[in-house]
Amino acid sequence: MNLKGTGVALITPFTKENEVDYTALTKLVNKVMEGGVNYLVVLGTTGESVTLTKDEKKKVVAKVKEVNAGRLPIMIGIGGNNTAEIVHEIESTDFTGIASVLSVSPAYNRPSQEGIYQHYAAIAKASPLPVVLYNVPARTGGSVAVETSLRLAKDFKNIIAMKDASAGLEQCKGLVNSGFAVTSGDDGLALEMIKLGAVGLISVIANAYPKEVVAIVNAALEGDFTAAQEAHNHLLPILNVAFDDGNPSSIKYLLHKQGLIENTLRLPLVPVKKESAERIEKVWESFK
Repeated sequence: MNLKGTGVALITPFTKENEVDYTALTKLVNKVMEGGVNYLVVLGTTGESVTLTKDEKKKVVAKVKEVNAGRLPIMIGIGGNNTAEIVHEIESTDFTGIASVLSVSPAYNRPSQEGIYQHYAAIAKASPLPVVLYNVPARTGGSVAVETSLRLAKDFKNIIAMKDASAGLEQCKGLVNSGFAVTSGDDGLALEMIKLGAVGLISVIANAYPKEVVAIVNAALEGDFTAAQEAHNHLLPILNVAFDDGNPSSIKYLLHKQGLIENTLRLPLVPVKKESAERIEKVWESFK
């Protein structure tokens, strides 16, 4: 699994009746692939994986694999706060056509760093594929410490990188300086993280604007930070509203305005409120 470049954290489209919209998913996968992304991330936070049934998850992965047809690597999200259940899911998953596993740190339980280590150790032992740690303290209520990440990487060769969405640069700096691969999990910070040595970005915005995100990431990875900053500034109006009412509510509204999906989410998530929709629409109209 080569994490260099742009991955896209795919949303899961739903019909007005709140069923998975596989036709819209097909269009979305084709769109982001045509936009030049380097790999696909399915069943992540942005994909509302926690409100999909086991059967729906299998069908979503099967559809993405069908549309992808082996052209790009696929990363699959398998994570949660019940270690035994995650291990069982890994052991019972058909990984044909999948390149790696993305596993978010446990939420709600609030484990110690030793608990986080043992959690990921169990996942690494069970996984036949490379594992990417996912640190997103704003959602989980706790952070995977640099020392814990490096200990895991030392002890398990299939733990290859971290998706860092810690909303700062210190985590990235500490990991990169110690030789551990990091990919940004924050569209707004991706440019600064690549300057520090991150290998790319797993993007939410790329669902709607893949070419624009790829332009930022590619220029930065090539060391042309002037071009990267210009591309970033061009996309900045969208970045400023794309998380206005949370993720994936705002990005789904943008995709709805683009005519790709229905503006439908599953509870407890809801569509953007009227004020946010108006702000997003205003920017979307001027950006077209």
